[in-house]
Amino acid sequence: MAYSGYPPPPPPQGPYSQPQGQPPSIDNNMTMSIVAIFLFWPLAIPAIINASKVNPALQAGDWATAQHASTESKKWSKLALIIGIIWYAVAIVCCIIYFVAIANATSSVNSY
Repeated sequence: MAYSGYPPPPPPQGPYSQPQGQPPSIDNNMTMSIVAIFLFWPLAIPAIINASKVNPALQAGDWATAQHASTESKKWSKLALIIGIIWYAVAIVCCIIYFVAIANATSSVNSY
């Protein structure tokens, strides 16, 4: 690159500019997304997709995109975890009620 006689341009300013010094550490929430896939996979898929976007965005220096993808990943993971836990709790309670009803029905038949 040839010297043009002009000084280099100033660094960009504003909320989306690159921070000075060490780049921020942004968690990609991949672990929580993978755990969520075992509880409620329909909502865990967007969580994993967004979690996989964080590191490439950080490597490209796009901190705003990385932060947005991390936030979206966390949101979808939490929803999948909450719905999955509720889903399994309801299923366990239904199984317990079913087996208690079967036990009561068979015990009343055998008592005659």
